[in-house]
Amino acid sequence: MTALDCDVLVIGGGIVGLSTAYAITRAAPGTRVTVLEKEAGPARHQTGRNSGVIHSGIYYPPGSLKARFAVRGAAEMVKFCAEYGIAHEVTGKLIVATERAELPRLHALVQRGRENGIPVRELGPAQIAEYEPWVRGLAAIHVGTTGVCDFGAVAAKLARLAQDAGASVRYGAQVGTIGRRPSAVAVRTTDGTVLRARALVNCAGLHCDRVARLAGDDPGMRIVPFRGEYFELVPSRASLVNGLVYPVPDPAFPFLGVHLTRGIDGAVHIGPNAVPALAREGYAWHTVRPHELAGTLAYPGAWRIARRHWRYGAGELRRSLSKRAFTDAVRRLLPDVTADDLTAAPAGVRAQAVLPDGTLVDDFLISQSPRVVHVLNAPSPAATASLPIGREVARRVLEGL
Repeated sequence: MTALDCDVLVIGGGIVGLSTAYAITRAAPGTRVTVLEKEAGPARHQTGRNSGVIHSGIYYPPGSLKARFAVRGAAEMVKFCAEYGIAHEVTGKLIVATERAELPRLHALVQRGRENGIPVRELGPAQIAEYEPWVRGLAAIHVGTTGVCDFGAVAAKLARLAQDAGASVRYGAQVGTIGRRPSAVAVRTTDGTVLRARALVNCAGLHCDRVARLAGDDPGMRIVPFRGEYFELVPSRASLVNGLVYPVPDPAFPFLGVHLTRGIDGAVHIGPNAVPALAREGYAWHTVRPHELAGTLAYPGAWRIARRHWRYGAGELRRSLSKRAFTDAVRRLLPDVTADDLTAAPAGVRAQAVLPDGTLVDDFLISQSPRVVHVLNAPSPAATASLPIGREVARRVLEGL
């Protein structure tokens, strides 16, 4: 038999892939792990392009992977950042109802938070002003365990810790083909390098469904990319927001709506909205990859989403194309803001798994086949939950070995 280059190959150098490599080295010292990342460094996509929020887990159904891993992961992420000197702050956040129709949903969130073991405090208008003097609402809840951190720095630290334990992290290594034998998995990168391992982990994020098919598995879903566009408050108006302020989410859609986030850098990020991206890494309207766009348009699930959520989508599209419309959405929470107070900020793309019937996969999705573990749906709050997700993936791959 041809000699193996390592025991486990991990595809993807975002926070989930690097957490997995770190978890394997901790759970089974001496296991040879190699991470392949196509970019020149870690965390270049979902990990490094979000608002940096350490989520509490309040939104997710009790017992779901998202609920369990976010609650556990939030506490672990704060501890990890403190241990390694990574910038972070536990700020708490407000979820604010601005219309009477939202009050039942707000009360349901209180109950869900308590079921998930999250400390929640209910607030009236005067109490909202104690936390956020410029925010207006009929009622709110304060979630004490929410915070902010630098997830890019967390990913970089996980890479270093894995390397210190003997793992190899290869940047600029894009996967071209994958071959499987009963005893091994082989990956050829686009520069012609071949690596053989006992097992493969797919943490390719925006490309995870493509990697699953390269490995010969039917993922049963497709990634439909949604671009999240952000603005920032100009520095002279950043004092309008003290911490984190969210609207009451619409349970019919998996996105949380435009929210206000004072990041670890002190800047106030506003967004994101959610519009279809025209490429998997389509961070602007002008970024179009015809082959990727054609793949999305040929997927029945994408059309079924569009039919089911066209009214919501039309509103998101209008806010994308009109700064005035985006400002109006922000003014529901922050009435004093004007369009001149907002300046464009870098966008992110959410890797959303969609089933053929148009259902948006709501929970984290991890699947297995012989010698392979696929992480097929890990959008927000995956960064928050990355340490427990990494341990779960490591457990599965090591059991397979």
